[in-house]
Amino acid sequence: MSTLERNSISNVGIVTIAKPRRSRFPDPRLSDYETGILCHGGELSSEILVDAYYHGVFPWPHEGHPMLWFSPKERGVIDFKSIREPKSFLKWKKKQNLTFTKNKAFLKVMKACASVPRKGQDGTWITDQILDAYLKLHKMGFAHSLEGWDGEDLVCGIYGVFVGGVMSAESMFGLRSNTSKLALMKLCHELSRLGYEWMDIQMVTPVTKSFGGELILQEKYLQRLEVAHRGTFKLDWTK
Repeated sequence: MSTLERNSISNVGIVTIAKPRRSRFPDPRLSDYETGILCHGGELSSEILVDAYYHGVFPWPHEGHPMLWFSPKERGVIDFKSIREPKSFLKWKKKQNLTFTKNKAFLKVMKACASVPRKGQDGTWITDQILDAYLKLHKMGFAHSLEGWDGEDLVCGIYGVFVGGVMSAESMFGLRSNTSKLALMKLCHELSRLGYEWMDIQMVTPVTKSFGGELILQEKYLQRLEVAHRGTFKLDWTK
């Protein structure tokens, strides 16, 4: 029997997984102290990805290297009760009239995250291999997107993976000033509305830090995972 047990196979995503009997990955605590690398190689199959996220591990491709799997010694999270939206952002947000949807344009969001230029970055880690792998996760109900529209124009979005009761945000984009931040906050508020208390953001950037993102020790993060695994694994992204 597969280690993945699903209530449904749907891109709107009401999904349950059983705890993997035995992880393919080493104990995350064995990751390299400086780089956060746990291991390398292997496939980007859906089952391996679910196994990875369930245990606090994520892939991060680096050109010229086999697939690298990370579990950093400090992990970025956003606690929804600690979110702080700057006054200037709140003032700007009140003037916006974007329409938000869920899982309406997952592939478009991923491609936009890969192609939109970012200050201080050359290229993207969202390779064709990553696109294919996460699109399969999306079709299975494990990967989700949130989109911001101005009429029929997609202007911002964010996507992530929901496994074992935890949303791990992967990447976001905005074609206009501040719109990527708007997508981030919309995702946080939606998850909070559904009863979740925090979100994994893997690393803390200046943007996520400005909204309350913080680094916590790996051990504390793994303890949070254990607590989340005792609760519901379902994300009803249709509400």
